[in-house]
Amino acid sequence: MVRHGDAGAGAPLVVLFHGRGSDAGDIIGLAEHLPSSFRYAAVRAPIAEGSGFAWFANRSIGRPVAESLAETMAWFRTWLDAEEPGDRPVFLVGFSGGAAFAGGLLLADPARFGGVAVLHGTIPFDAGVPTVPGHLDGAAVFLTLGTDDTVIPPDLQARTWDYLTGGSGAAVLARREPAGHHLTQATVDALGRWLDERQATT
Repeated sequence: MVRHGDAGAGAPLVVLFHGRGSDAGDIIGLAEHLPSSFRYAAVRAPIAEGSGFAWFANRSIGRPVAESLAETMAWFRTWLDAEEPGDRPVFLVGFSGGAAFAGGLLLADPARFGGVAVLHGTIPFDAGVPTVPGHLDGAAVFLTLGTDDTVIPPDLQARTWDYLTGGSGAAVLARREPAGHHLTQATVDALGRWLDERQATT
């Protein structure tokens, strides 16, 4: 786990989740470009994957094994309960495989988080977490997909977009941009504004 920021213990916590095959050191740099009024922690996924780490075992890209996802979400919740006890809002920001993990945590416990950002990824469908209509009623979600992303399967991108902007009931800021499987400055700027807005309303 890697930390960033000196906003103080009373500041809201943002947890950053790296992509599959990466690690916490790769994602913590994002915090340098986000509002300084938050505390940031990048957590390393628990499953070894090549030269990096993963949040869950995959059936295929973007499709977690349900039992694996349940185990790693329980592992993360144990860490979070020790890190951030009480009722203060926690925000999750995930990229790629980390986006699916953040989405799984949101689906498993929508009331726990002040907001969740799904960056160039999918939420975990058919993986043991509820995706029924209205399940995320009022939950704050930031969603960015790249129109030229060739990593996340198109059907999962479309299903994620349709569920989060439609049937889920979430309060979504959803954006598509002409980009591949990477973060752009436009996305980082929009994410920063969204976090500022969420802090002002929680």
